[in-house]
Amino acid sequence: MIPRSRKRNPASRRRKGSLVVVGTGLKAALHLTPEAREQISCADRVFYLVSDPLSEAWIKTLRPTAKSLFSCYIPGRPRMAAYRRMIEKILAPVRSGQRVCAAFYGHPGVAVLPSHEAIRQARKEGFDAEMLPGISAEDCLFSELGIDPVRSGCQSYEATDFLAYRRRFDPSSALVLWQAGVVGNLDYGGRPTRSGLRVLAQRLARVYGRQHEVVLYEASLLPVQPSTIRSTTVGELPTAGVTAGMTLFLPPRPHPPDSQMLRSLGLRQSDQSSFPFAGSRHRPDVRLFSCNSPCTHPAPRVSRPLQPS
Repeated sequence: MIPRSRKRNPASRRRKGSLVVVGTGLKAALHLTPEAREQISCADRVFYLVSDPLSEAWIKTLRPTAKSLFSCYIPGRPRMAAYRRMIEKILAPVRSGQRVCAAFYGHPGVAVLPSHEAIRQARKEGFDAEMLPGISAEDCLFSELGIDPVRSGCQSYEATDFLAYRRRFDPSSALVLWQAGVVGNLDYGGRPTRSGLRVLAQRLARVYGRQHEVVLYEASLLPVQPSTIRSTTVGELPTAGVTAGMTLFLPPRPHPPDSQMLRSLGLRQSDQSSFPFAGSRHRPDVRLFSCNSPCTHPAPRVSRPLQPS
């Protein structure tokens, strides 16, 4: 009988072969961290999924033998099937004892199911696996819209999930809905539909009202192109020209602090101006972004299958 102190879980024994998942940011040549660059340069095998030719070319300069995961997608087929193919491609060389790096654009842990699942499976099988951060589309949104997520709080959901599960949310905090352009469409390459946007608009209108101003946002992938930033209203969403890669940002609805809680904290209503945050008054000046704004650009040739990240 093996002494209790010597018993080991077979999966806990480290096996040869490892996986590091990195994020390239939205603009790979500019957003790639030194840490991620080193992993791409030193790995035995590199796989990547990016959404523009310049990012792909940049990765190829670091590792000419790097392989794209884009071929895992089949137009009109469920995205989940593509994710399973990606996971198997990534893990095959890990299982053969190689040091593997998988690079995903944006932050590799934000709305990127294959990255999390590949790491989970690798660790389960006894391999070393870790994730390194990258600049996400949400980071770009906060910067370009002038949003501090701490000032009123910020809620973030994938748009189809938000509707399907009737997620409870606080309208006095900012709300970010990812993949709003393809809400209700689970297939790769799906186009925006007015029916899905209509359902989303109806759900939001019951809380915010049809005239609540919102921002449609799509982060730029190239240094020479600005991001898409458009203002519209909840009621106009179905006809606002939402593209597949757009994210929907809803500023918070005004909401006063709780007077009873202020008293419990020994604070007064007049102290609100001295709070280290501005509460639900914080919102982007959507008047800066008209629907005909010159700061918009068409969606890239390759759509962002894993948006957001």
